[in-house]
Amino acid sequence: MRSPDGVMTFLFRPLLAMAIVGSVSSLAVAEMRAGVAKVDITNDEAGLVNDRLYARALVITTGELTAAIVSIDAVAIGEIGPIKNDYLGKVRGQVEAKLKIPPTNVLINASHCHGIVCKDVDQRTIQAVKQAQQNMVAVRVGVGSGHEDRIMENRRLRLKSGKELDVRHAYSLPPDDEVASVGPIDPQIGILRLDRIDGRSLAVVYNFACHPIQGVPSGGNTADITGFSSKVIEDNCSDGTVALFLQGCGGDINPIGYKGVDAPRDAETLGNLLGLSTLQGLKKIGSQADSRLKVINEKLSLPRADLAECIVTLEQFRV
Repeated sequence: MRSPDGVMTFLFRPLLAMAIVGSVSSLAVAEMRAGVAKVDITNDEAGLVNDRLYARALVITTGELTAAIVSIDAVAIGEIGPIKNDYLGKVRGQVEAKLKIPPTNVLINASHCHGIVCKDVDQRTIQAVKQAQQNMVAVRVGVGSGHEDRIMENRRLRLKSGKELDVRHAYSLPPDDEVASVGPIDPQIGILRLDRIDGRSLAVVYNFACHPIQGVPSGGNTADITGFSSKVIEDNCSDGTVALFLQGCGGDINPIGYKGVDAPRDAETLGNLLGLSTLQGLKKIGSQADSRLKVINEKLSLPRADLAECIVTLEQFRV
């Protein structure tokens, strides 16, 4: 995620909950409270809608410290796609002004699906955070992980010649006997669960590495794999539970069958598998009272490749 000055503001690891709340302890001395909400951000003017897109928000507080996590069904926060570059500054600024949550305590993560969001997505995001803060209840917390290795593949092939090939729609695949190996995947699902004191679930935050770009047979607007997985989780938990997907280190990880041509591309099947695997991991996680809440910020300036020489060479062949 990018800050207003363009540098990366969060480095997110699969066991996300450890960085947010620390390890779970029953020796709590203060009450932790949390609230959730989700607001529809689908652009109904962008053509056929297959399934709805959402801004899902979770606000956590111990009284002295408050943090918000927002999951957006969108390709990116600025740079590419319909969300403009000023979105993050607008949302953080309004959340601070209206809800007194500091900008450094607001994490907003795009799933990287290619769904088309509404034009006022910034205001609807603020609305989701506001509603979440209004819905605060005492909570118990638990952390753990799940496993899913059936729905994704690394699109980077290492060839016996020593070269590498990137699997894309428009690229031809090499013969099998020229492939030396395929790049790795990360099957771990990092899971944070928040339960109401009476045991009913409130929020499931799950972190997984895969580009949700499978699409649906109708070709309509869709939240893709992680939209379906969040729905599976929410439908199988207590009423009112909100499942927030946070994108892991997706890198070269594409949906399995992304290159397939012998069947319609259908994100729902893959999303159902991810949702069920998350639920299996969730069942193994207990929740306990805990009062510890800590926000860690680290800015990373990532180097960019120097392509000037390559561009000059390519321009020589321009017709």
